[in-house]
Amino acid sequence: MHVVISGSSGLIGGALAASLLADGHRVTRLVRREPRARADGSAEARWDPRRGAADPAVLDGADAVVGLAGAGVGDHRWTTAYRREIRESRVRGTGALAAAIGACEKPPPVFVSGSAVGYYGDTGRDEVDESAGAGDDFLAGVCRDWEAAAEGARAAGTRVVTPRFGIVVSAEGGAMGRLLPLARAGLGGRLGSGRQYWSYISLPDTVRALRHLIDTGPVSGPVNLTTPHPATNRDITATVGKTLRRPTLLAVPGFALRLALGEFADGILMSQRVVPTRLLKSGFTFEQPTFEAALKAALG
Repeated sequence: MHVVISGSSGLIGGALAASLLADGHRVTRLVRREPRARADGSAEARWDPRRGAADPAVLDGADAVVGLAGAGVGDHRWTTAYRREIRESRVRGTGALAAAIGACEKPPPVFVSGSAVGYYGDTGRDEVDESAGAGDDFLAGVCRDWEAAAEGARAAGTRVVTPRFGIVVSAEGGAMGRLLPLARAGLGGRLGSGRQYWSYISLPDTVRALRHLIDTGPVSGPVNLTTPHPATNRDITATVGKTLRRPTLLAVPGFALRLALGEFADGILMSQRVVPTRLLKSGFTFEQPTFEAALKAALG
């Protein structure tokens, strides 16, 4: 296959590209700088997501396009300017890819365009799947617009899939990549009440699921990329402490998180009990279905 990927410098995109290359597939990485040769054998092509510009010739005839680009939601405090960056980096970039697919002489058969479980907002203790409606907070609005931007590719006959990512368990990046060093230092502990549910997935299962979505023709629309076993922050914290053999007695109250992180703290403190109904029905099986298994895979 020939797969074009935006966001390949990120945690998920980099792992997906490596997996595809290891199996002998061709990968073209969309980059914002001048393209250069890569030792791993992948190609590079320039695009400008800020301007909403992508070259249809790069996508023409590809077997799949995977859109994973977007500013990190936890990289900065959510000032007005950074909130705009979070939204526009996703919506404009995704819209550019959808428009480029529409302009292809031979459109790619599938466009896998990222989203997140933030779509659902705070679900409390209620278990939700893809049939649930959107939340009403900032991230839910971003996810709604992000997914809508991908829909333009359908007019070209391209199958559009919007994986809604949960917390990706990895020591190399993402939320767990930041929390694990603290836990190793004995500073791990529940965040807020600890009763909020976190919906997670291991990095290897994330890559396997994305490749499954590329290959599985009938699947389109939103698909939750989380395991069937969401867990509370308290239970996740206890598992991390047990696995690393470090204390987890320290707790960080919600007000302290908000002082340190601003509005982003609300995303950490909200409860999202999300399950992957459509992924399971499509025949996907998890290799790391529990948090303990996902954590052990992350730690090697």
